[in-house]
Amino acid sequence: MTILGVSDSHNAAAALLLPDGSLSALQEERPRRVKNFHGVPTEAIGWLLDSRGLKPADIEVVAFAGLPSIPLDRMGWLDFFRRSGTLPARLRTLAGETPLRQWVERERQQRRRDEYVKLGFRPEAIRRFDHHSCHAATAYYGQPEREQPVLVITVDGGGDGLCSTVSVGRDNRLERLHSVDWSHSFGTLYAVVTYMQGMVPLEHEYKLMGMAPYASASASRKLADQLHGLFRWAEDGTPVWRRAPGLPHTLHIRPTLEKMFYEQRFDAIMGGVQLFTEEMLCELLSRAIRSTGIRRVALSGGVFMNVKANKRIMELDEVEQLFVFPSCGDETNAIGAAFLARAERSGGAAVPPIDAFYLGPEWSEDEIAKDLAPLRDSGAIVVSRPDSINEAVAELLAKGEVVGRFAGREEFGARSLGNRAILADPRDSEVIRIINEMVKSRDFWMPFASSIAAEHADTYLVNPKQVAAPYMILSFDTTEAGSKTLRAGIHPYDRSCRPQIVTAAANPNYWDLINRFHARTGVGGLLNTSLNLHGLPLVHRPADALHVLMNSGLDWLAIGPLLVTKRVDRAQQEHPDRAPEALATAP
Repeated sequence: MTILGVSDSHNAAAALLLPDGSLSALQEERPRRVKNFHGVPTEAIGWLLDSRGLKPADIEVVAFAGLPSIPLDRMGWLDFFRRSGTLPARLRTLAGETPLRQWVERERQQRRRDEYVKLGFRPEAIRRFDHHSCHAATAYYGQPEREQPVLVITVDGGGDGLCSTVSVGRDNRLERLHSVDWSHSFGTLYAVVTYMQGMVPLEHEYKLMGMAPYASASASRKLADQLHGLFRWAEDGTPVWRRAPGLPHTLHIRPTLEKMFYEQRFDAIMGGVQLFTEEMLCELLSRAIRSTGIRRVALSGGVFMNVKANKRIMELDEVEQLFVFPSCGDETNAIGAAFLARAERSGGAAVPPIDAFYLGPEWSEDEIAKDLAPLRDSGAIVVSRPDSINEAVAELLAKGEVVGRFAGREEFGARSLGNRAILADPRDSEVIRIINEMVKSRDFWMPFASSIAAEHADTYLVNPKQVAAPYMILSFDTTEAGSKTLRAGIHPYDRSCRPQIVTAAANPNYWDLINRFHARTGVGGLLNTSLNLHGLPLVHRPADALHVLMNSGLDWLAIGPLLVTKRVDRAQQEHPDRAPEALATAP
């Protein structure tokens, strides 16, 4: 059965699940070059079908993730949160709880169906699955061990009227036990605070998480306690909560928070909301485990993009085994919808677990050469073909150079997993400033991440439960060796690390590069950050990678088997210590 999963909400994406179990997926932001694109993912769908020689009529099930929503761009979301808490916005939310809402939803669903039918999909192939069921499906079916029951928990800002669910996965089926209405969402509260801090909600929440360790522990504690006072846990011990009596929907809680945060430092606010979120999630997990007796846990939903909270959950004594679906925001609901459609038609055992998360395009050398040609012919770049591209890159990295890497299949989701990456030697803290000035323009307090060869993970990370961490969705304390060796790829204040543990099986080419770097330096990891300019998505086409090279201070790009640098005269003038052969023009 050929299934197309579609999420056309915030950060739209599509996923193609074939009868043999192979999975491909692409976020619409990548080909469109519009970060967090919200709407019908026509470009992603087009690539998925073309890559397999399929037509829309060949798709047996088009699986929608959740109800349709009004597409908003970045300015639209800012305006949405700007109006939250006002009387008109509150009245509009109340109107959504009346029968009028059902009529509006039917109209939106019909318009959505019409859009996809116009694209050529058969009306009878279209099927819709609940938003949080899609999140739960990624968590349960995405992990490989289903012989024992799994506790499946979803938490996000809101979707299809809910912000959290607790389910049990058993015998390749999911049974929902509890849910929480989205009016009580602390994920939405986190987004409101993001807006109040002058940042973009649904995009910059990670900046609050990054600042939190710098805050005074006592100030964070005080504000977290006040935030806890806004909510009430069920007295019977079940894993559900509600906002305190008299408080509005959390979307409209800004006036309450403004009073609470008055004359408080910005870092204390960020530290307080982060501590509160960690403790709410830990309480949710503890209650769910106590009520079910199940200690194997799988998580999904946008709130679990918070790697610091995931660390606290991982460290709970009650948690025996933890799986967090990679990049578990709404983009992965396209995969969840495809999983649910497969389970519905063929049984849950037919749903393949995920492995490596390289689900997007891979570009041929001919396609790369076509994009290189105009810049090369104009003399703007110099292209060489080393005998081993990994050996050449390892040499540059060992000399302190920063190198962009465009190789293999594109990774899916929010994290660079090495194939569309900016890489550097993690030993030199100065490289943080260099990369920020070159390309990233990140806030000064934000840490970079590390890719670590699996053989060296125990040397650098404190991981007593041996939790697998291939997707940069968890964080760990570092050992003394880790905090010293990876210091540019960890949080500079609390020395925690958000790693990608790279195995030879998952990404043999990237694993080989890390090990060549280790052979030269004795360091089994690299600083890894996404290959993109500030405000743009991860690069997609070879031309996008070249755009980063030509519009930043980056000097080196490994693209397929080729090594690209800017004009030889400028490169040699700026870096006279570089090996001349590395600048040689390929024949």
